[in-house]
This record gives sequence, C-alpha cells and structure tokens, in this order.
Amino acid sequence: MRSIAVYCGSNFGRGDGYLKAAVALGQTLAAQSIRLVYGGTTKGLMGVVADASLRAGGEVHGVITEKLVERGQLHEGLTSHDVVPDMRSRKARMAQLAEGFVAMPGGIGTLEELFEIWVEGQLYPPARPIGLLDVGGFYGPFFGMIDHMIEERFLPRGHKAMVMAHADPAQLVSAMRAYIPVTVEKWGL
Repeated sequence: MRSIAVYCGSNFGRGDGYLKAAVALGQTLAAQSIRLVYGGTTKGLMGVVADASLRAGGEVHGVITEKLVERGQLHEGLTSHDVVPDMRSRKARMAQLAEGFVAMPGGIGTLEELFEIWVEGQLYPPARPIGLLDVGGFYGPFFGMIDHMIEERFLPRGHKAMVMAHADPAQLVSAMRAYIPVTVEKWGL
C-alpha cells in the first residue's frame, strides 16, 4: 500500500487524545513509506497529521478547494498539492490518489467522506481497505448503528467487514494491508 487518504476533523476535538493519535498516524505513515493524501489545510487534526508525517520524512499530498486557498488555508509545506474547484472534485481526486482510506474522529465532513467511499466499495467491488482510527472508542456508537442496520436488514452482515477499526495506527495499517475484499452481494440480504 503506497498511499492512504486520511479523513479527519478540521477541529482538534476535546482533550489531547485526538491530537496524539493524529501525530502517531502521520508518523506511522511516514515510517512505512505510505504517502498521506488529505484535505490540504493546516486546520485541526488535518494539519496535525500532515505536519507529523512531514516531520518524519513522509510524503504528503494535499487536495484543497479554490475557496479554501482564497481563505489562506493551503498548507505551504506540503510535498505536493492539487487545487480543485469544489468539494465533490476534492473527494474524487483524493479517492483517485488513494489505495486505502482512514477516517479519524471528526465531524459531518469526515463521516460524509467515509460513507461515500464505503458505498463505492459496496456498489463497485472490489473495495479498497477502509480503516477507522478508533481513538478513545469514538467509533463505538457508529458500530452500534451498523449493527442496527444489519439487524433491520438494510445492510448485509458481510459489509460490516469492509470497515476495520483499531486504536493504534500501526495495527490499523497492518490490518489494512492484510485486507481481503468483501464479495458479499449488496442485495443478498
């Protein structure tokens, strides 16, 4: 795996656990020679993971919208970057550049990016690996909702395995490298 797109908050979250996890993820990607693809800004956890990877000698590619560049939010220290017209183009370009995806804790933008990649893998297999960096059990309620969708027959049980979670970045990347694409039919409930 040569590149991973990381989705995460443009805020820091409560406490320093999320910050520490972002640093650890950036360092892990750099140590394993995995290019970080992310939203291109210095804001929140996004800037932290990029800075950590860069400080550790990693390659970091940002994908940022024209409006965010106009607001002065482009991270000037990146290895490389793309400027795109809008959020849809941003997500598409990030997906094009990535061999896998990690969602850290974040807000609605993080979840929206995560869901789009998960749906893509569900409808157009084979799916690329999707990992959740589950800092402090952040994604516990999310997995509860997934179980509820399965129970109510809106999601095939096998599709839960398309998303893996670990609190440790190195273990998460290791699980993503070992990922075997799910072959369960979406409509095979």
